[in-house]
Amino acid sequence: MKIQDKIKWRTYALGGLFTVLLFVVIGRMFWLQNVQSAELLVKARKTWEKSNVINPKRGDILDRNGQQLAYTGKAYTVIARIAPYENDKKNKDYVQDKQGTAAKLAPILGMTSADILAKLDKKADQVELRPGGWKIPKEKADQIKALNLPGISLYEETRRYYPYGVFASSVLGYVNLDGQAQMGIELSQDEQLRGEKGSFTFKKDGKGNQLPDGLESYKPAIDGNQITITLDHNIQSYVEDALNQAAAQYKMKGITAIVADPNTGEILGMGSRPSFDPNSPTGIENYRNVMVGTNFEPGSTFKIATLAAAIEEGVFNPNELYMSGTYNKIKGSKEIRDHNGGQGWGMISFKEGVKHSSNVAFVILGYERLYKQQATNKLFEYLQKFGFGEKTGIDLPGEERGLFDVNRHYYPRDIASISFGQGVGVTAIQQVAAVGAVANGGKLMKPYVIKEIRDPKTGAIVVQKKPQMVRRVVSENTAKQVRDLLDAVVNEKNGTGQPFALPGYHVAGKTGTAQVSRNGRYVPGKYINSFIGFAPKDNPKLLIYVLVDEPNIENPSAGGKIIAAPVFKSIMERSLQYMKLSPDKTAPVVAVQDETAMMPQLVGTSISQGKGLAAQAGLKAEILGNGAKVVAQYPEASAELTKGSTVYALTTKTGIALPNLAGKTLRDVMEIGALLNLNVTGVTGEGYVTSQSIPPGTVVKPGDKLAVTLTPKSSGPPAVPETEKKAGTKDKSAAN
Repeated sequence: MKIQDKIKWRTYALGGLFTVLLFVVIGRMFWLQNVQSAELLVKARKTWEKSNVINPKRGDILDRNGQQLAYTGKAYTVIARIAPYENDKKNKDYVQDKQGTAAKLAPILGMTSADILAKLDKKADQVELRPGGWKIPKEKADQIKALNLPGISLYEETRRYYPYGVFASSVLGYVNLDGQAQMGIELSQDEQLRGEKGSFTFKKDGKGNQLPDGLESYKPAIDGNQITITLDHNIQSYVEDALNQAAAQYKMKGITAIVADPNTGEILGMGSRPSFDPNSPTGIENYRNVMVGTNFEPGSTFKIATLAAAIEEGVFNPNELYMSGTYNKIKGSKEIRDHNGGQGWGMISFKEGVKHSSNVAFVILGYERLYKQQATNKLFEYLQKFGFGEKTGIDLPGEERGLFDVNRHYYPRDIASISFGQGVGVTAIQQVAAVGAVANGGKLMKPYVIKEIRDPKTGAIVVQKKPQMVRRVVSENTAKQVRDLLDAVVNEKNGTGQPFALPGYHVAGKTGTAQVSRNGRYVPGKYINSFIGFAPKDNPKLLIYVLVDEPNIENPSAGGKIIAAPVFKSIMERSLQYMKLSPDKTAPVVAVQDETAMMPQLVGTSISQGKGLAAQAGLKAEILGNGAKVVAQYPEASAELTKGSTVYALTTKTGIALPNLAGKTLRDVMEIGALLNLNVTGVTGEGYVTSQSIPPGTVVKPGDKLAVTLTPKSSGPPAVPETEKKAGTKDKSAAN
């Protein structure tokens, strides 16, 4: 081939090749500009642009007086460089002495040396020393810095702090180290507290440095709002102290205390044991606020609602008499017994029944009079009005509604049991709200713990809570009568609440003892003991509920008197003093707490033997008749009585002279009347006997009618007239 031809073909070939290449380039450009442009733009921006998230500061939680209870602060994560630098062999800033490093870090991080060593032996360039080295506080970080360990560095971030540890932890809740809110206010108010994330985007060079004027977009973070709660730091401290002392002194499944203002529904203190430290969130498992999220059988504290309903409906007369001990009017059902083994206290007034916490009294009021004798179930109507069977609406998560349903079919025996707090489930916060309605004059208030929410920068109020009345439950007059009766429970003889009395302060309240129920059966020897009370009685500033769950003591049914009483009294007394509420000079002197005694068997003994046996038991025997031996006694043997009580021994069945009843209580009259088979038909007044229809010394026979007049207890026992004293000395049957 000629040279010219070769040059010609080469020119064609090169031209063709360039033409093909041109079309390839054009095609590629088309492909890049039209098909892959969006994808490539994203990749390009990743190269020369950088976007960062700006995390907001979580809002603080303060007590009602501005005390900081939760805040977000600096934290540090411990990072270990465990591999040499490939591109910088001279850089020795990595962990070389792994065992020595692990041994030095272990006590600071709360980890074992073996656990740390296992992380340092991993095949990686660097590792985080979790969990102990994850988001540690500045104090620990400074200790690690002081060690100056090669390869150990600290990465700065933030975490949630609770400066008082377990203080109100069940109310506050916590935020875990991943920044997730768990339980309490942290969870229920997470949207208000967490704020909104911000972001910014800037241009950078190949080394990642921001170019001058390279900021492209900026969205500031919005910090979380500040929340002020109703808890008072001082009152909460009294709660924590009392619970700590009880938990240290006694073994029990749990103990709870709630302090509220019954007039507003504000929760001033709330705590329980066992508890947890929210500053150590990695060890918290299955904790919940038992005060709002646990149903339990309340026992006799529930009787307050039944009592208020009976008074409101006009079916309660404090001076009316009934026979205590047992109730067996429900066909086909086991009899209902008073808590002293069904012994009761004889024929007593309903006021005495309230003081003794007689189950029979409340069955008569709740079952007979509010249920059977009404066109509708008035008992359940009032229980619903008091808020049982529905959530209170408190601003805490996990609230239960209790185990009571007005629409459910209950058998008569169940209704009778509910009247005295058995066979029904409630929550502690329901009890607080319900009894608060009695304390404040009849208004059911919605309990709450959030006082206000503010913008942290401007201080503007975002949310402000105010007291909210749910409904009126009973009249002011009814509430006053209930308060008076609850005052007698605490401050008068025979009252079950005497261990909870405070010198100088008018405390009113009610005890409760309930057997623990599991799988539909009551567990022998397992009890929930409680007391709910308020002070001052007629102008209550504080209401306190203390609940002891399954105390492990010698007499577990006495957990209220032994464990709950010191807790209640400590919190109430210190709180009232903190509120500068001076002791009330008109308040009753604290009654000497009654001690129980067992009635001995006197029948068949001589008079001197009978008196001796009674004295040994701490009782006072009054002999009736002129016989040589005891032929009848009241009360029966093994009855549980209060030490110092008078018991009666009959030595003949006929020809008994009626003793002088002046200065006796109504209970004394009823006991003597029952022993002599008299018909006590008329009782006027209240307090101590001032006159009797059958003169002292008169020989009585079975069936004789006796009427007595009493004076108010505030007047004290009346002086016995001289004529009656003389008559009494002639009647040997009245001698002790």
